[in-house]
Amino acid sequence: MNNIFVYIELEEGVIADVSLELLTKGRELAEQLGVKLEAVALGENLSGVEKELAQYGADTVWIADDKLFAPFRTLPHTSVLCGLIKAEQPQIVLFGATPVGRDFAPRVSSALHSGLTADCTQLEIGPHKDAKTGKEYENLLYQIRPAFGGNIIATIVNPDCRPQMATVREGVMRKEALAEPKAVEVKSIAWKEYIKPEDLAVTIIDRQIEERKIDIKGASIIVAGGYGMGSKEGFKLCFDLAEVLGGEVGASRAAVDAGFCEHERQIGQTGVTVRPKLYIACGISGQIQHTAGMDASAMIISINTDADAPINKIADYAITGKVEEVIPKMIKYYKQNSK
Repeated sequence: MNNIFVYIELEEGVIADVSLELLTKGRELAEQLGVKLEAVALGENLSGVEKELAQYGADTVWIADDKLFAPFRTLPHTSVLCGLIKAEQPQIVLFGATPVGRDFAPRVSSALHSGLTADCTQLEIGPHKDAKTGKEYENLLYQIRPAFGGNIIATIVNPDCRPQMATVREGVMRKEALAEPKAVEVKSIAWKEYIKPEDLAVTIIDRQIEERKIDIKGASIIVAGGYGMGSKEGFKLCFDLAEVLGGEVGASRAAVDAGFCEHERQIGQTGVTVRPKLYIACGISGQIQHTAGMDASAMIISINTDADAPINKIADYAITGKVEEVIPKMIKYYKQNSK
């Protein structure tokens, strides 16, 4: 009771990175609140999954292991998780903001009348005072996310309904295993008590899954281009620099909308979130819609003709100049000094 639940997303027995990121963050929140962190895994052939979850801070692992739960189906998963939440009454439940999480979490929230904040970029614990009633609350979950088209950062609280529920975007939080994992308690979910006949109305006959041809999330070096690259031909400079550095190419929404590169490379609020060791922003102004997807990079270098561009406020190094002049020089001198 009053613990923190993290829904563990699985695909063919592999735990999604976002679930491990949420366990890392959940461990931090649980220690602040003085409660347990509990992982909930629904799938097939889950033997041993608790060992990996324990490495990321789970105190308890709830398991429903049956072919009924693989692959994911919305209705049976919803019924089982709702039943478990009603029985255990956690104060916080977290999901990844993946296609599965965006389908699953709203249904759970609606069934429990609890409310849900989607696509959070940060989670914190803190107090809240209702300006209307003057009532004070302690230890609420601050659900922080961009709002109004990314023009502001909103902090959302849910004072009265439980559990407090949120989905979190992949990549915005670090994934960090414990140096000394503790013993984990494994509990079986009495899922047969929660499943209704109508939950099984849909049967998955076959699935066709196409692997991503472009995956920049795990890249340690990213060279990202914006509208300031000028054209599709000009954008090729980003590919040239990335090739020399052994990195990947990303883009702002403006560059993608202009047709400079594929949508799969888009970084930001409406793209992917990345945390590379080095992020080189070329011709990117640095609006919050973009920086929300890359501001956790270890080092940021910006190249822009505008010395007052917003991107320079978060950059470790800002180069003021034209990308068509700066990037060739970077390539030239890197080659000279890396021999």
